[in-house]
Amino acid sequence: MRQSHQLPLVGLLLFSLIPSQLCEICEVSEENYIRLKPLLNTMNQSKYTRGTSSSANVLLSLQLVGIQNQNLKQKLIQQIKYTVKMRLSQVSSGELALIILALGACRNPDENLIYDYHLIDKLENKFQAEIENMEAHNGNPLTNYYQLSLDVLALCLFNGTYSTTKVVNYFTPENKNYYFGSQFSVDTGAMAVLALTCVKRSLINGQVKTDESNLKNISIYIKSLVEKILSEKKENGLVGNTFSTGEAMQALFVSSDYYHENDWNCQQTLNTVLTEISQGAFSTPTAAAQVLPALMGKTFLDVNKDSSCVSAAGNFSNSTHEPVTVTTPGSQSSISVNYSVTINETYSANVTVPNGSVFLDVMEKAQKMNDTIFGFTMEERSWGPYITSVQGLWASNNDRTYWELLSGGIPLSQGVGSYVVHDGENLEVRWSKY
Repeated sequence: MRQSHQLPLVGLLLFSLIPSQLCEICEVSEENYIRLKPLLNTMNQSKYTRGTSSSANVLLSLQLVGIQNQNLKQKLIQQIKYTVKMRLSQVSSGELALIILALGACRNPDENLIYDYHLIDKLENKFQAEIENMEAHNGNPLTNYYQLSLDVLALCLFNGTYSTTKVVNYFTPENKNYYFGSQFSVDTGAMAVLALTCVKRSLINGQVKTDESNLKNISIYIKSLVEKILSEKKENGLVGNTFSTGEAMQALFVSSDYYHENDWNCQQTLNTVLTEISQGAFSTPTAAAQVLPALMGKTFLDVNKDSSCVSAAGNFSNSTHEPVTVTTPGSQSSISVNYSVTINETYSANVTVPNGSVFLDVMEKAQKMNDTIFGFTMEERSWGPYITSVQGLWASNNDRTYWELLSGGIPLSQGVGSYVVHDGENLEVRWSKY
């Protein structure tokens, strides 16, 4: 625990750049809670809630919005406990940050794991390793800036040690790590806004001592990132894409003094997300967990280990049921797609899979057909399975290379484990740089 310091008095000009802490929030009304049931059903599917990040994301969401599903919570906590006790060294910095946020979201007995296993100290070490990798490899972290933002957020909320100066140095809005190629990453920018807002509040409250210019720069960074997030707003209200909108809403909730009221119609965004839910958009536990807090007017900055755990109003906390799969009369039992791997040349095959299959099913079927051409490896990450190699060619954060998923030549916004493929579709995994 760091010693508390009183921040020196700064000039009126500086404070004119620092917005108040008031938030502009819209949320689902109690009578519309029923429209959120598909999210709860998805989060409750234990056979798909796998991987440390997925478990931590779902638990954090349940704690923030007050869902009293004790069976699911205990299952998630047991998965997290196993990770903490048996394989913590294999966990990335962002995964560990999520574990800390989930266990300490509110006052509960399981938060003791954070201190019994010195998770804050271990996160400090992992965050430092990220910084050292950036210094040695042209500014590229071991993971990505989304995870670095989670690191800073967790260290800030749980009084861990971090360098405010290094945060200022590395979180400049024009940093290449906010971008995927030329495209600004809304969810990365949004998580950075949450982290920087936490750091700013700690500086203003006198919890951390720093140079006055750092406080000014952090406020400027937040404003710039918010402008970038809003520039990705679509006509229907989504921000970035369907899956980045929940985190964008959180960032905009805590930064309403950095933009004008007419810059963002929160209610329109909320209504569009509810429509997306009804159409089955959030089909993985992580996707459901990451959008739910914003719909309930919550943000990750509501994590508070010293506050009592809340309980959702009405019948929202009732036990959920497995979703019912509806089969359209006359629908095909199997479909055929064209699947390609592109490195320097393209390798293709026609693949038949059951109707309703996801991209990963196609890759697994192709691998069985020809392991030399279509062989691949994957690992579980926060959004589900992530392709790490194809034909033995590995993705690399240091080289900024990855395996891009495309349909009809257009990059997909969903992951390999969640994108549902269609009959006659042209699917591709392409060796790419970002």
